[in-house]
Amino acid sequence: MKLPSRRRFIGIAAASSALGLLPWRALASGARPQAGLEPVVWRGVALGADAELHLLHPDRDAARRLIDSAVDELRRLETVFSLYRDDSALAVLNRQGHLNDPPADLLRLLSESRRFSVLTGGVFDPTVQPLWQLYAGHFSQPGADPDGPPPARLREALAKVSHAAVVLDSRAIRYARPGMAVTLNGIAQGYITDRVTDLLRRGGLDRALVDMGEIYAMGERGDGQPWRAGLADPDHPDALAGQVTLRDRALATSGGYGTPIDAAGRYTHLFDPRDGNARPRYRSVSVMAPTATAADALSTAFSHMPLEDAKKIARSLGLRAWFTLPDGGRARLG
Repeated sequence: MKLPSRRRFIGIAAASSALGLLPWRALASGARPQAGLEPVVWRGVALGADAELHLLHPDRDAARRLIDSAVDELRRLETVFSLYRDDSALAVLNRQGHLNDPPADLLRLLSESRRFSVLTGGVFDPTVQPLWQLYAGHFSQPGADPDGPPPARLREALAKVSHAAVVLDSRAIRYARPGMAVTLNGIAQGYITDRVTDLLRRGGLDRALVDMGEIYAMGERGDGQPWRAGLADPDHPDALAGQVTLRDRALATSGGYGTPIDAAGRYTHLFDPRDGNARPRYRSVSVMAPTATAADALSTAFSHMPLEDAKKIARSLGLRAWFTLPDGGRARLG
């Protein structure tokens, strides 16, 4: 049986919960643009998640050309990072355990992943795919033990997890342990968001909302105000736990409540690579950072980190983060 790819849930609600729209769609439509300047909008899918672009450009034809270029870039990057496609560079690497002449984007993102692995003391680790395969395979069986996979199977999967065992050079990538596999779903959507944002900037655009699974706000809205995003309440995803303003900043949210692995919803797609735990500390974590890549990776890692450890990283990098605690309480860093 082919297992579905691990998919991150983005718990960012619309600013107007009554509209029930996708992450920042209501924010863009709720802005009052300057006379004659309406956003040019594209909606689609990126790595299995809903995606959108809202471009504020005085030349609508130029905006549409930028959207076409952005979608081409998205599709190109999906051929590198997607676990949905058997022919992607990442899928080939996982299947073979090595990849000669890897795409530059794959090398770059694996290098970035290693940096976040070191920064978080190993809590962020892209080699957790064997854990996903173990849990998904376990709970797909009739009569599966509701307490999860047997300890011996968990130890076997953990033996395949180590960011340090991914060997990189400009000519090849290889796994130093048999049975290893990488998922970049905890960082790739942020990376694609950043690459599309860079493309739009090079095209002369300075105001847009980019959502390739994670959000980046370029500049400001048409009325001169910052973009706003609402943070979803994990218990009531159509309601808001709060709002944040965004200007030249990214926002990412990780929450296991959106993608449970088991029918009871006890286990999620957010794995702790140190012990295989699939039950994060928090109901949700949102991170605002200068890049969507950083926001994506750190919202993933913070899901399994004590607040004090996350606070040290947030302070060192100048980040802001919001946590929904198990009892429904809230905590904020930065």
